[in-house]
Amino acid sequence: MKFIVNATTAVYNLLWGDLFTVPLPGGGTLGISLLVLLLIPTGIFFTIRTRFLPIRLFPEMIRVTVEKRTNREGNAISGVQALIVSTATRVGMGNLIGVVAAISAGGAGAVFWMWITALIGSSTAFIEATLAQLHKEKDPLYGGWRGGPAYYIHSFVKEKRRGKLGRYSILAVLFAASGLICWCGISQVIANSVSSAFENAFHIEPIYTTVILVALSAVIVLRKNATVRVLDVLVPIMAACYFIITLILIGMNITVLPDVFRRIFAEAFGVRQVVAGGFGAVIMNGVKRGLFSNEAGSGSAPCAAAAGDTSHPAKTGLLQALGVFIDTIVICSCTAFIILVTPAEKITGLEGMDLLQASMQHHLGQFGVVFIALILWLFSFSTFVGILFYARSNVAYLFGDNWLSQTLYKVLALAMLFVGGLAAYTFVWDLGDVGVGLMTVFNIIVILPMSGQALASMKDYEKAIKARRNG
Repeated sequence: MKFIVNATTAVYNLLWGDLFTVPLPGGGTLGISLLVLLLIPTGIFFTIRTRFLPIRLFPEMIRVTVEKRTNREGNAISGVQALIVSTATRVGMGNLIGVVAAISAGGAGAVFWMWITALIGSSTAFIEATLAQLHKEKDPLYGGWRGGPAYYIHSFVKEKRRGKLGRYSILAVLFAASGLICWCGISQVIANSVSSAFENAFHIEPIYTTVILVALSAVIVLRKNATVRVLDVLVPIMAACYFIITLILIGMNITVLPDVFRRIFAEAFGVRQVVAGGFGAVIMNGVKRGLFSNEAGSGSAPCAAAAGDTSHPAKTGLLQALGVFIDTIVICSCTAFIILVTPAEKITGLEGMDLLQASMQHHLGQFGVVFIALILWLFSFSTFVGILFYARSNVAYLFGDNWLSQTLYKVLALAMLFVGGLAAYTFVWDLGDVGVGLMTVFNIIVILPMSGQALASMKDYEKAIKARRNG
């Protein structure tokens, strides 16, 4: 056991620790981790290669989202439903704790760099989601389609070996296994966060909150095709409620809004804030938890993207790029504005959920504390249900198409959910961080050389757009 803990710590430090440091004026240093070194340049590369797709094709993203759904084969889900599943997992702890941590460390300027990071991540999300669509397979168990990085990695390796590849690709196996490890770790984080928030807000013992959370989760995830139907209803409602409450708070504090925007941009472009508020706080602090939030580059969302039954692969890419926008530009910004319109003296010295709950209490009294506890419960619950949807394709790749392996993984995840609600085990949480870090490494290794396929699909779709407009 000690060897496993030490090995996990070593890999964790390699992925998330400082790979090297950059000296800063005044004698300080800025540490750059391996994952930041992979994610940010990759995002910039794809943004340039797609010719700034998040901005250029944003109207088309909206059009694809609201277009009439066509008839689908069997139990296949639509591209929009795939977006809802991926949004369920993106909209979680990173939208609450991650944003609070970024602002606490880097000030208001961190928000601007958070927006920039989202724009860069949108291009990466487009590439990996389109690849997932191009290499998806029929799902004999659940019906419809399945896929994701394990499948397009397998295709990539098979092509490089000129078709000489057996049942498994080592790289694809490593990705799939990392994903399953990651999602078990996240299950513990989810349950612990929910039980802690309910104990603070309602003085409810963690055991009661945990039992209810596990029971509700089990009813949904152990049924064959209940996941998408539940998330179809839950995700739009919870996101809309959070957005509406934020608009109300902004309306109540409209006079301070110009000063908030002035602080965001002034601190973002000041020398100190660019270092501390931008890359020091948002990228170095925000990427760790923010990666759980928008997931761009980690390979999680493509597991849902592959299941979408759309008329063109690039449509799914556009939908998932919009998902990053919804997560960061909309939902994360909601959290940021709730904090930034709160008088500084009300939240001085506070961190994490205490800071966010204090802000809400200032604006809405005890209702604000209750609301944040409930919205955290919804965010976390939908995340758990969503990650088990992701797990389907990875379990199938590793263990074949059988109900036994699918059910055993769900039971394992539910057990981790239960344990996490009662106590925080830092080793398991670190294991989750290691899992998502390894997923990102294995995914980026492949999407960079495979990106030409996604770019070709984008160009083909843009021809169809032009033909539609000219027709």
